[in-house]
Amino acid sequence: MACLALVRADVAPQQGRLTSAVPPGLGPDALQRAYGLPSATGGSGQTVAIVVAYDNPRAEADLATYRAQYGLPPCTMANGCLRKVNENGGPRLPAADVGWGEEAALDLDMVSAACPNCRILLVEASAPDMEALGAGVNTAVRLGARYVSNSYGGREDALATRYDAAYFTHPGVAITAASGDSGYGTMYPATSPRVTAVGGTALRSAGGSRGWTEVAWSGAGSGCSEFTAKPGRQRDTGCGRRTITDVSAVADPATGVAVYDTYGVGGWLVVGGTSASAPIIAAAYALAGPPPADSDPASFPYANAGALHDVTFGSNGSCDPVYLCTAGPGYDGPTGLGTPNGVTAFQAG
Repeated sequence: MACLALVRADVAPQQGRLTSAVPPGLGPDALQRAYGLPSATGGSGQTVAIVVAYDNPRAEADLATYRAQYGLPPCTMANGCLRKVNENGGPRLPAADVGWGEEAALDLDMVSAACPNCRILLVEASAPDMEALGAGVNTAVRLGARYVSNSYGGREDALATRYDAAYFTHPGVAITAASGDSGYGTMYPATSPRVTAVGGTALRSAGGSRGWTEVAWSGAGSGCSEFTAKPGRQRDTGCGRRTITDVSAVADPATGVAVYDTYGVGGWLVVGGTSASAPIIAAAYALAGPPPADSDPASFPYANAGALHDVTFGSNGSCDPVYLCTAGPGYDGPTGLGTPNGVTAFQAG
């Protein structure tokens, strides 16, 4: 498994809280306005889990800088907002890694941006393989998280069904997975029918009533699964198996989000990839409130598709049928049903 964060190399990192300038990239206020998120009032008492490989020893300190920069309430281990465990739920953390540490920083900041009142559980697996990361998903649910973000992916193979049963079968829990950053093509666990597969867009400010415009990001993963049966919630006819994706959010590094990470990196970064969109959608589920017990939260957007921003332009490659790689009215591969327009699409209904 590989993490799916992309960092802009043309942005010079800056250290510490900035007082005379704003960090480059989209911050919490922009994301909340673009997606109509009730972030000021929602999410209290909800726990969003983030599953990554390896440790980021600067995670708590860097999260404190990010949240202070944007005036978000503190989220620390001391106040009970932040918790950090290994894949089995214990305190002994795995070895540190700069690349996966960057992933952890991105995920922590995106959950904070979309749901400042949420608690965050950071689960750090001992290795970047499905067994260790999957154990982390199970631990997150066992420790009470009803929303679990997975910003990683790997080659889809015949073990998918076994992994689905072992790690992703958690009724009443919203689990998100990044669709990929290499354009048209699928990867696991986004192809799991048990998760909400999250694609990516380019998000820019604009005129009009919304004040923002979105197109499909060329790097977002999409396509037709080779191994996974089509879940009942999907009605598209050009793919006989599971179609990727379900919903989407900003992921294009060119319109990327602001992230603060000092573990092996320079500080303020502009980051994209579906590693950014997956935790945003997990936080949107948390803002929508706890899913009913025994429900399938991945089906909620399909019952409430009209409560999403439909993304109708952009492509991530060439394919047949074309909707699997080209955005258009209604469902398409790169952006799924669309992007958040409030949180109604992430509630049972």
